Amino acid sequence: MIIVPVKEGENIERALKRFKRKFERTGVVKEMRSRQAYKKPSVQDREEKIKAVYKQQLQQKEIDG
Repeated sequence: MIIVPVKEGENIERALKRFKRKFERTGVVKEMRSRQAYKKPSVQDREEKIKAVYKQQLQQKEIDG
């Protein structure tokens, strides 16, 4: 359960924004969407490998300048 304490005199909009940020970080929506359709383990592994290669290339570009 997500708890967002509202401080004295704090705007409700700001508290709502904090709640939304916390909720998104938990990954609930992302997990729900992924569970809507079955993905074969081999397909899931392939996607994870492709993602890892992409991240590694980004990090390499950062290092190289």
